[in-house]
Amino acid sequence: MEKKLTTDELKERARRWMKLAPYYHAFYEGKLQTVPKCAIRNLDDFNIWYTPGVAAPCKAIKEDNSKVYDYTNRWNYVAVVSDGSRVLGLGNIGPEAGLPVMEGKAIIFKYLGGVDAFPLVVRVKDPDSMLNLLESIEPTFGGINLEDIEKPKCFYILEEARKRLEIPVWHDDQQGTATVTLAALINALKLVGKKISDIKIVLIGAGAANIKIADVLELAGADSKHMLIVDSRGILSSARKDILERENNPWKWRWAVKTNPDMLEGGIAEAMEGADVVIAMSRPGPDTIKKEWVKTMADDAIVFACANPIPEIWPWDAKEAGAKIVGTGRCDFPNQVNNSLGFPGIFRGVLDVRAKTVTDEMCVAAAKALAEYAEEKGINEDYIIPTMEDWDVYPRVAVAAALQSIKQGVARIKPSRDELWERAVKIISDARKTMKLLMESELIRQPPPEDEVLSTYKP
Repeated sequence: MEKKLTTDELKERARRWMKLAPYYHAFYEGKLQTVPKCAIRNLDDFNIWYTPGVAAPCKAIKEDNSKVYDYTNRWNYVAVVSDGSRVLGLGNIGPEAGLPVMEGKAIIFKYLGGVDAFPLVVRVKDPDSMLNLLESIEPTFGGINLEDIEKPKCFYILEEARKRLEIPVWHDDQQGTATVTLAALINALKLVGKKISDIKIVLIGAGAANIKIADVLELAGADSKHMLIVDSRGILSSARKDILERENNPWKWRWAVKTNPDMLEGGIAEAMEGADVVIAMSRPGPDTIKKEWVKTMADDAIVFACANPIPEIWPWDAKEAGAKIVGTGRCDFPNQVNNSLGFPGIFRGVLDVRAKTVTDEMCVAAAKALAEYAEEKGINEDYIIPTMEDWDVYPRVAVAAALQSIKQGVARIKPSRDELWERAVKIISDARKTMKLLMESELIRQPPPEDEVLSTYKP
């Protein structure tokens, strides 16, 4: 892999977006608006859409609650809910400061999945209050996307919400990351000729992402006894009583017990020795993982260094140290492990069957659909997973998630594969066409050129 940019150049590139973002956010005064989807031919139409006509669908829903999906847009509403306690790499910055992120998530939902998503940042501290809130908003939404909630309460909220609510509840930092990581790993293993059941996997970082990745990898056939998980204090094991005593984190403790049967001690260096796969979701590098540690890995090693903005190790350094396939979380390097490949299509699918939940098995099904799409295009060391430009992958993911919902008995309706495909393609393509028309008609204004903005930028 060629060194396309120096470290300083990469940092300057990241700073460029940071300089542009405040101006463009203020230019548009936010990123979302609501517009009607029904025809308004004249004022008489409000007698249909509002009183007195609206009473008729209200009465129908009162008699048969399931008709809310027929007479309202609930079938396509998703709430993007966050308390702002762990926003991107910024930490606990609060709900207001997290709102730009949730708006951004909502536009990705719409553009790539055709989903009408709404940002909902809340001033809620304890997890039980968050659960009460989720239960209270359930009647409006077909699904809920939890976002940027600190651990360990994010584990509890997801686990309990999936029990209490009868709509899909998803935590993208957990399930979304796990889905795309598995998709990338499936194709990487094909290229190196290894089986997921046989390999040694090292997970660096023991936060929301890697704990759920461990769940999903095991579901996909990985052997927990061949896994090691490393946090800031070292390798997890059943000897690590601090996980329960200091962190009060039973989800992490469960994996401390399931992994590392040999009770290996040490840190990242010791864990990586002989590993076939390293999946890092930890702190930014570039020296969190060192080249000499990669050299101790097994032949044809796979390294996913996914910290942002700087991966735990530069991809060219990992390659020079002997890694066969390298992925990161960045779009300017090959093999971007990006959540946006997963959640728009998965929600499209579960919404289209009016699912009562979203399961880890649906993550596996979606990951396989992502992997198959890339394989059909032709996988190689620099293309193991689709990119966000492969828009037609999203209907594939939607169909996979929908069919898995039907298989698991949690779908309220059961369209055929062809019906699901046609519906997903239409809804997603219509969303993209709408955006194009709004821009061409200048109802969405073009922003000033980037260089013009940067020339007047004042930090």
